[in-house]
Amino acid sequence: MTGKIAALYHHPIKGFTPQKVASAALSPGAAFPGDRLYAVEDGPSGFDPSAPAWISKNRFAVLARVAEVARAKTHYDVATGVLEARADGREAFSGRLHEPAAKALFADWLTNLLGEAARGPLRVVEGPGHRFLDDPEGHVSIINLASVRDFAHRLGREVDPLRFRANLYVDGWPAWAENDWTGRDLILGPVRARVIAQITRCAAPDVDPASAERDIAVTAGLHAHYGHMLCGIYVHVTEGGEVVEGDPASFAL
Repeated sequence: MTGKIAALYHHPIKGFTPQKVASAALSPGAAFPGDRLYAVEDGPSGFDPSAPAWISKNRFAVLARVAEVARAKTHYDVATGVLEARADGREAFSGRLHEPAAKALFADWLTNLLGEAARGPLRVVEGPGHRFLDDPEGHVSIINLASVRDFAHRLGREVDPLRFRANLYVDGWPAWAENDWTGRDLILGPVRARVIAQITRCAAPDVDPASAERDIAVTAGLHAHYGHMLCGIYVHVTEGGEVVEGDPASFAL
């Protein structure tokens, strides 16, 4: 059961635009490089940057709560710290997001963009070494593209895999086979990783990343067609290395 890594993505700002990368150096017990480095607090969340700890995504401006977030098309340069953001009908934003002034300006830009869709006040937050993961143990996420295609076929419409906001997208595995893999080891190019959990979906994939409209009831569709609300798996890296597009993805022997 060998597939291949079809694409790699990180999401520098939780809930915002996925960014494709050509390769990623995965380390044992670590999150995907450049993933969920920042989050946008939507009203007081209780997050303490000096003592960062996991907090539910519902405390932040994410697609599960605020579909209009997808109107902001963002690109973050991990090397320079520069964030570029644009939206139709709005002046573009550019700033070094690690600087307090740039955080405040980006929060203002988003406040004007999101309007009443956000509870506010908005605040860009980060913490030393902290990642704003949906699951506190979900270091690296994988989507089986065959499962997404099967779901799309059942729905009778196209489903963009990027709705599921994964780090790795794998082609060549049987549809939904991943739902039986918890506790098994995978070989991803030079990397070894253990499957720790299936991913229970929330309302975020309901949102079309291009239009910012909630046009698919994903969890309801999954439950109606399969009797579950699962799509994707979380893995922990146990032996590190650099993965690239085209690397094989298979069970460890």
